[in-house]
Amino acid sequence: MEEAGGSCPKPTKRSIIARPGFGSSGHPIPLLSNHFKVSVNVTDVVFYQYSVSITAEDNRVVDEKRKIIDRLCQTYSCELAGKSFAYDGEKTLYSLVRLPQSWMEFTVVPKESIAKRCNADGGRSFAVTCERSKRRLRSETFKVEIVYAAKIPLNSLALSLHGNETNNNTRDALRVLDSILKNRQSRWLPLRQTFFHDDPKNFTDVGGGITGVRGYHSSFRTTQGGLSLNMDVTMTMFLTPGPVIDFLKANQNVQDPCCIDWVKAKSMLKNLRVKPRHRNKEYKIIGLSQKVCKEQYFSMKVRSHDCANGEPQVVKITVYEYFTKHCGIELTDSACLPCLDVGNTKQPIYLPIELCTLVPLQRYAKALFPTLRASLVASSRQNPQDRKRTVIDAVRNYRCDDDSLLSASGVSIERQMMQVDSRVLETPTLRVGNKEDVFPRNGRWNFNYKTLFKTTCIDRWAVQIESPRTPIWEDPKSRGDKPLDRVENMFEMLNRAKLLKDTQFILCVLPEKKSDIYGPWKKKCLCDFGIVTQCIYPSTINDRYLTNVLLKINSKLGGINSLLAIEDSMQIPLIKDTPTMILGMGVSLGSPGRSDIPSVAAVVGSLYWPHISRYRASARAQSPKEEMIDALYNPLANGKDDGMMRKLLEDFCHKQWKQTKAHYCFQVLENLSDTWIAANLFIFHHRAMPWWDNNNWNGVAESQFSKVLNVEMEQILLQAYQDHFKSEVDIPKFTVIVAQKDRHTKLFQDISPENVPSGTVVDTEIVHPRNYDFYLCAHASMTGTSRPAHYHILLDEIGFSPDELQNLIHALSYVNQRSTTAIRTVAPLRYANLAHDRWGSL
Repeated sequence: MEEAGGSCPKPTKRSIIARPGFGSSGHPIPLLSNHFKVSVNVTDVVFYQYSVSITAEDNRVVDEKRKIIDRLCQTYSCELAGKSFAYDGEKTLYSLVRLPQSWMEFTVVPKESIAKRCNADGGRSFAVTCERSKRRLRSETFKVEIVYAAKIPLNSLALSLHGNETNNNTRDALRVLDSILKNRQSRWLPLRQTFFHDDPKNFTDVGGGITGVRGYHSSFRTTQGGLSLNMDVTMTMFLTPGPVIDFLKANQNVQDPCCIDWVKAKSMLKNLRVKPRHRNKEYKIIGLSQKVCKEQYFSMKVRSHDCANGEPQVVKITVYEYFTKHCGIELTDSACLPCLDVGNTKQPIYLPIELCTLVPLQRYAKALFPTLRASLVASSRQNPQDRKRTVIDAVRNYRCDDDSLLSASGVSIERQMMQVDSRVLETPTLRVGNKEDVFPRNGRWNFNYKTLFKTTCIDRWAVQIESPRTPIWEDPKSRGDKPLDRVENMFEMLNRAKLLKDTQFILCVLPEKKSDIYGPWKKKCLCDFGIVTQCIYPSTINDRYLTNVLLKINSKLGGINSLLAIEDSMQIPLIKDTPTMILGMGVSLGSPGRSDIPSVAAVVGSLYWPHISRYRASARAQSPKEEMIDALYNPLANGKDDGMMRKLLEDFCHKQWKQTKAHYCFQVLENLSDTWIAANLFIFHHRAMPWWDNNNWNGVAESQFSKVLNVEMEQILLQAYQDHFKSEVDIPKFTVIVAQKDRHTKLFQDISPENVPSGTVVDTEIVHPRNYDFYLCAHASMTGTSRPAHYHILLDEIGFSPDELQNLIHALSYVNQRSTTAIRTVAPLRYANLAHDRWGSL
């Protein structure tokens, strides 16, 4: 397609680059990893994959799929030729032997349940069904369809380990092994690749009716050191089992059941499983009764002795009366409380709430209050030695390879952690004010008796305090108002005090750490007035707290707290030679349990080349749960681009023009000289981890790497970049890196109980056998066990050596202007996360 003054290149399919070599900088350190070596002694094993479809008789959603498949294997053992299977719990089944037919259909009846009803003579019943008039024997019937899908040879793993992977067979073979492992663990509770055991020793009370349950993540991986099993300890939120009424009181923090908010309770209880104390059966809650137990009527048929023909009569009776008089069950607390509805929309079944208990191991996947979330994080921490011991014991005790399918495949798992050759990179030197150098120690430094590199002068500022200590304080009568009204009232006060005109900065002192006015206050300041603001809650005042607040304020107002010494002296390899723009991209996937909350994409771009410590952000909402960034390039009807990249490119070039003090004016982007065009684009990519699903989330999945390279890259290169630079320019060189917050690979010192040192890098043994990746612990964890970041280099046209790239990424973990510690991932990704989190809070 021809453009004015130049041509736009055709899209080219990009492939993930292979590893060019290994790093050597830094001093070596021997480590252990929670990977366990796996041997496959049989090379010609083939698995047969079958697609499984399970449908209920009444077309309802099927929950207990594993139980249905287990019953199928028991009932139709002859038809299935007595074969052993591995079922993934959803739609796939694996077998070492092909079934007699490619398509098979079965009818499965897991168990029969009799809905008994009370009659006039005093029968026994477990529930009350509105408008039901017959005693009936009800059998739950399921149709199971098994269809042959594919053949998966296990020798594809050996090819992958030698770097010869050419298709998806390796991924399929790993999925087979993971499914076998998951199938073996099905006697516990498997959630994806994590399993949980109903053992009180694994329970930790978080509060609010929530229990943290310790589980174990397990997955097979192909690595430089061969096939390995990655085993790790995880913590996930579950509902505290026990009486439903006790759970609701704890969840809403009330003492009296009469104080329960039943609107919130209905939302919380929906789809939870309960077991009434008088019946050995589980039911799913679909809602609550419209009236309380003593006022909720239903129709039932009873046989009357006075009736001549013996025909039953229809009578109206309340749920409370039915259970107390007809069933002989004493109810002490249910009279004035709603009933649980465990039936369906056509035939509700009511159970008094005090008779029901929550069954164990029901996952809690909704948002936690900040205090409860902090409690969960604290309870999940383990020091390195405890975690190492727990993982090794789990591998030995659970005997993961003690399975007939794995044994037939020749799979055996060692009981000792893999040894890893790693290195500790040299700590970068920082430069602060007066050209003074700072030498971080173990990833930390401070500003004691030092000045900031570049400070900002505030000519006009204000302080807003939510307590009566200054003339500008919130009216105590407004404290009970809605957050938006409180913010409006405070701005009226600031306006009357004539503090809004030309004000550069407002310091807001909040009455509590997690105040509900935070979001509205930020939105009012930033979006409506364009005023920089800093909210504080000074519960403890000390030098460290004040330093951190000043660092945030100075960086928000355009100042620079510190730079890398090699950045200030313009000595960063390769970047110093060519104008290079560093990008950080991230996507936040919204709130748990809310499909209507949009995803938020954010992109930050560096300014003032050759410096790499200053960034500008751009954020945009997109479709809910959309993981790829879809608005990097967004052409409008008038032909202009409204995408996220445009302003970042404009600002980068504009800052370059101001720095070079050119002799002619900057007018429009099309008239820029090639001198100020970003010749290199260095891109970091990441997906923000949804904390409610933190056991299985690593960020961008490996299956999405191709989309990052060929979809989002095309938006930047062929569309956004070429659309703006109309004159013929060289296509920029790209380096594209995906950062995964690998939650399950851990590193341990073999001879020390401490965490691994800051700057520890691993690019052997446990990395990909072909692709270019490495693990980096840039930060120093003071509590718990360090979690390394996992960097995948998808493309490197700029041409960094492994040492140059690892040292640059390590250095980028030290340029976060809001901190005096090295951070886990590079600063551009941290800024992108802050941008989409802030956008979401607004």
